[in-house]
Amino acid sequence: MEKEKGNKKKPLKLSSSGRLQIRKNLGPSGDKVRSSGNKKTIQIVFKNKNNQQKSSSAAQSNFRGSSSLRSPRPPMNQTNPNFNTVNKNKNFENKNKKNLDLKKTQQKKSTLKPLDDDFNKFDAKKILEQEEQEFDKFPSLAKLKRAREKEKLKTSDIDDAKIAREVSIPDVITVQDLANRLAEKTADVVKTLMKLGVMANATQSLEADTAQLVAEELGHKVTVIKDDDVLTEIEDYEDDNEKLLNRPPVVTIMGHVDHGKTSLLDAFRKTNVVSGEAGGITQHIGAYQINKNGKKITFIDTPGHAAFSNMRARGSQTTDIIILVVAADDGIKPQTIESIAHAKSANVPIIVAINKIDLENKNPDKVRNDLLSHEVIVEKMSGDILDVEVSAINGTNLDKLEEAIHLQADLLNLKANPNRTARGVIIESKLEKGRGSVATVLVQKGTLKVSDIFVSGSEWGKVKALLNDKGENIDQAGPSVPVEVLGFDSNPLAGDDFIVVDNESSARKIAEYRRSKIQIQKNTVAKSNVEEMFAQINKGEASSLPVVIKTDVQGSAEAIENSIIKLSTDEVKVNVIFKGVGAITESDVSLAGSSNGFIVGFNVRALPHARDIAKRDGVDIKYYSIIYELIDDVKNLLSGLLKPDVSENITGNVEIREVFNISKVGNIAGCMVKDGYISRKSQIRILRDNIVIHKGNISSLKRFKEEVSEVKTGFECGVMIENYSDIKVGDIIETFEEVSTNRKL
Repeated sequence: MEKEKGNKKKPLKLSSSGRLQIRKNLGPSGDKVRSSGNKKTIQIVFKNKNNQQKSSSAAQSNFRGSSSLRSPRPPMNQTNPNFNTVNKNKNFENKNKKNLDLKKTQQKKSTLKPLDDDFNKFDAKKILEQEEQEFDKFPSLAKLKRAREKEKLKTSDIDDAKIAREVSIPDVITVQDLANRLAEKTADVVKTLMKLGVMANATQSLEADTAQLVAEELGHKVTVIKDDDVLTEIEDYEDDNEKLLNRPPVVTIMGHVDHGKTSLLDAFRKTNVVSGEAGGITQHIGAYQINKNGKKITFIDTPGHAAFSNMRARGSQTTDIIILVVAADDGIKPQTIESIAHAKSANVPIIVAINKIDLENKNPDKVRNDLLSHEVIVEKMSGDILDVEVSAINGTNLDKLEEAIHLQADLLNLKANPNRTARGVIIESKLEKGRGSVATVLVQKGTLKVSDIFVSGSEWGKVKALLNDKGENIDQAGPSVPVEVLGFDSNPLAGDDFIVVDNESSARKIAEYRRSKIQIQKNTVAKSNVEEMFAQINKGEASSLPVVIKTDVQGSAEAIENSIIKLSTDEVKVNVIFKGVGAITESDVSLAGSSNGFIVGFNVRALPHARDIAKRDGVDIKYYSIIYELIDDVKNLLSGLLKPDVSENITGNVEIREVFNISKVGNIAGCMVKDGYISRKSQIRILRDNIVIHKGNISSLKRFKEEVSEVKTGFECGVMIENYSDIKVGDIIETFEEVSTNRKL
């Protein structure tokens, strides 16, 4: 009995194959289990139609507790029963007796209910049902794997959240930028702000105190970067006089388009740059240096087209001397006047170069007289401004112009300290294949060297290579030297400062500070623009033309943006959704497509895959190499958005002489056409005592009993007016048509 009790505590489990075998052979008369002594030998007996008993060896063999069961397999030191045959070995029985106590401690939870006390009989159906219920409780292997992965993710998230970070933030920072720096989710930062009683979205700006509270609440530590801290690191200082050395003058060539600025520079350099310019005009700033008789001059060539006003302004601010080129046959033009204004605002001395004196219709004296009206008095007119008559084509008087430049430079006493950290200004930037972002830098102070760490606007980097104006690699560049710098991650903006700093930490801090300032400004401007746009749209006042601009150089992108924005009116507006440098990419096409806009490619082309996407999505890409052609096309597109002018053309005058009332039809006017004609498609006004009482359309026009399309002067007709019957004898029907006329900017 003790053995049976011990065996009774050990529950039985059926393997999946055993359950299937039982189901297959289960008879209508029920199932029986036999117990042979204390050896746990189980035999399942089935009855067939002939009441013959058969034993299932498969069922017996599958009661071994195989690995196919979802419940864990018992430990190896636990005795596993043998269900195949009746073990008659007494040594095996003794072994079971010795391990009885061990079995009691190592028993696992049973998936079956305990057997009856006699352990002789049980119901196989109940075992199967119970086993199936328990089987369903166990998850699948795939489900277990997914659960483990989720648990790992939760654990990793918890671990990341526990990392306390030390970050630097400016005086003002956006919620999105703060979340990025803290490596936190934007939603978590917003929730934290709500707990602190501050309602804000991702694009809103926070003051440093509020941002610091949020960071501390999330378990981080911040250091506020003050304006004074950044300004101190990039603050310039005056050099001692004994450290100053003479430097070459920086000369900017300015004037009206097609007056010969680039041709004059070509003559100095003995090159032919102008032949390679699209449309024969310069469309970006070029910087060059010449060396003649040991004397160097740095030239900056600026575009003359009206669109490049900002470029000319930058040129005047970074130069020592301005050469104002005026064509002897053309005289003073709008961009000439603008160049004079830039020179005066920058307080830069002017040298007037009267070009094209080789032409027969030249008139240099007229040029000098016209300059008087703009307060530019040359020496020949008893003034103090140098003027030289030159011919860029023939090279006439170029030496005199060069002498005038050196004379003016001597008067200015131009000096700089080459033995200090370099400072300069970005003249132009572009994206080149194989080299990435390349910027033309004019070094103003110090000496720029390879491996120097720099900050330029909101960008920072390390100088990888320096190239002179001839494309040659150089190791360093001193004051007044224009040089191409490689080492930018992205294109800087033309006109940005270029400052060499001590280490990467300082460069990164300054760049991040400036970037945050720019982002805040953009968000503010964008918000106001969006609000203004929606207000105008709601009023039905303005239509928008979205544009994506891609150019070869940064200055051209800026010039194009400013030029086409100036075309905007109160009724139609140009919306530049993006401008950049380099080839047209897939993202540009997607952006234009989502905005229902088009793409402008200036001296660049679309990548093959971008062209395919544009063709598929119906995005229009327009290519240009001359800026005034681009401006004209945008102007035409804007004109198409203008509402046409609508005018009325009176076509006829009809008098009502009789009114006939027809049941179920209404009143019909018997009329006489006194002037012009009346048409079935005509719009009409009904006048009574010269007062308009109704405006509408004609529903029926008849001549006698026939429906007609038109009745001319002197003929009678019957007229039925659409949705109107209050007509009287003596009323006048005035017919008219509306004429639409397209408008242009």
